[in-house]
This record gives sequence, structure tokens and C-alpha cells, in this order.
Amino acid sequence: PMENVTVSRSPSCTYNEDFKRILLPLVYSVVFILGLPLNFTVIVQIWRSRKVLTRSRIYMLNLAIADLLYVCSLPLLIYNYAQHDYWPFGEYTCKFVRFQFYSNLHGSIMFLTCLSFQRYFGICYPLAQWHKKGGRKFAWVVCGAVWMIVVVICAPTFHFATTGIQRNRTVCYDLSEPSRSAQYFPYGMALTFIGFVIPFLAIVVCYCCMTRILCQTNHMTGLAVREKKDKAIRMIVIVVVVFAISFFPFHLTKTMYLIIRALTDVACGMRERYSIIYKCTRPFASMNSVLDPILFYFTQQKFREGTKLLMDKISTKRDKTSKK
Repeated sequence: PMENVTVSRSPSCTYNEDFKRILLPLVYSVVFILGLPLNFTVIVQIWRSRKVLTRSRIYMLNLAIADLLYVCSLPLLIYNYAQHDYWPFGEYTCKFVRFQFYSNLHGSIMFLTCLSFQRYFGICYPLAQWHKKGGRKFAWVVCGAVWMIVVVICAPTFHFATTGIQRNRTVCYDLSEPSRSAQYFPYGMALTFIGFVIPFLAIVVCYCCMTRILCQTNHMTGLAVREKKDKAIRMIVIVVVVFAISFFPFHLTKTMYLIIRALTDVACGMRERYSIIYKCTRPFASMNSVLDPILFYFTQQKFREGTKLLMDKISTKRDKTSKK
């Protein structure tokens, strides 16, 4: 989400972004309607099996919590953009909603990185003692460290995000006030590098190594080996889809927009084009709140079996009711 009108160094450099009035409420409504029950269900399912929590499920639990917290903030944004960028909820709420977006985004990336490392060690070093000894306590420590890192790197959002007046109405700036574009640029680039580039490269390395090992085990036909291999392949495919839809396009267009936004000699038409490109990809960064629960569903056999059992019970109950 961004301001409806962007103003550069020159006060006359303004452009219309009315397309957000349709695109953003629509996408955020879909994410809210799907993301709220999906993430809540994941949290409930993991909580029910808390006595036998695995390290992967601990990471997924934290991933679902981050997504749920973000989804709960979407009604404010839906109202905001449906009302032509009007923000009546105050400056602190503006700062907090922006913080929720970036903490969810980078928290999701880091927890997906943790899941990828967990799967990497299980595939590439299945007999390593140091990996076997790292149990649930270690996973909780890692999650605590991830939350601390996310809070630290996203905390400057409270400094830069603010409200302002555009076209006689209060708006909630996403990155910063247009007049502070140059000040925001170093932080925006650092956030992208720490919160996306480094985890993304780590995941690429993990998956390359995992793919090599999985290709070498093609001749092994044991049931346990095939199940482990299929589970790893499902995770690789889903994480790649999440990055392809949510993370990579957003960070690519954001980086381009930050560069153009910080320059002083760029024509208004060029600024407008890059702004539209960035803001068209931005709402889809929220789609990870829907895609992450799908990752949990397809990589957790017990959850799929539990869901199928629940659906069977509902179907049986309906049949009995209809017979009466």
C-alpha cells in the first residue's frame, strides 16, 4: 500500500494511482477471507499435536502466527483503499500496520529458510549426530532469534512510515514521506539485502544440494526413502512457487522503485511507471499468507489424514441428518 499521489522534489510532479482503489481491496479481501481460516486451522492442528512437535512443525507454527497477525490487519487496509487512500485510524496505527506487513514478509522468508535448512540437513546429513541432537529446544531458540532479527530490521518502519495530507485527505505512507526518499533509500536497500537476498541465496544453495542428493537416490526404491523424497520434492516445489509469486517480483520491483524514487533528475513519467509497476506487485506479496498454509498441508501427512477424517465425519453426519 502506498500514497495515492506521489510527489517528488518538484511539487508539480504528481500522478494518479486510482487503480489501487480496485486492485488492493480485491486482493486483500481474498487474502483475508482465505488466510484467516487457513492459518488459524494450521495453528490449531499444530497445537493439538504439541506433545509430539517436530522441529519442522515448530517453524511452521511460527510461520502461521506471523501470517495470522498480518491477516488481522487487512480490514483496515481494505477500508483505506476502498475510500481512495483515506486513512482515518491515526498515525500510530499507520506505523503499526506497515510494521506488520514487513515483519510478516521477512518473518515468512526467514521461517521458510529455517524449514529449508531443516529439510536440507535431513536429506544431506541424515546420520549426523549434531543434527539429531538439535531437538525442539534448539528449534524454539532459532525461532526466538528469527523474531528478534525481524523486529530489529523492521523497527525503522516506525520511524519512516507516517501519515500525511494529499489532496486534502489524510493518507498513510508506506515507505516514507516523498520528501524523505533519499533518507529511506539506504534502509530500504539494507532491508532487502538482509531480509530477502541472503535468505534467498541460502535457500537456492540448499535446494541445489538437495536436488543432487535426491537424483542420486533414484535407484533406491524403499517405501520410507520414496516418502522422504516425495516430501522433500513437494516442499521444494511449493517454496519455489511462494518465492515466484510473492517474494521475488515484489523485491525486484521495490528495488527498482527505490532507486528511481531516490534520484533527483528523473522525469515524472518515469517515476510514475516504476511506481505503478511496484504497486501492482506489492499486494501479491501478501499472498504468502495463503500459500504458507498450503505448504503445511502438502508436507504434513498427518494433517492431510486428519483433514480427510474430519471431512468424512462431516459427510457422515450430513447423511444421517438427511435420512431423518
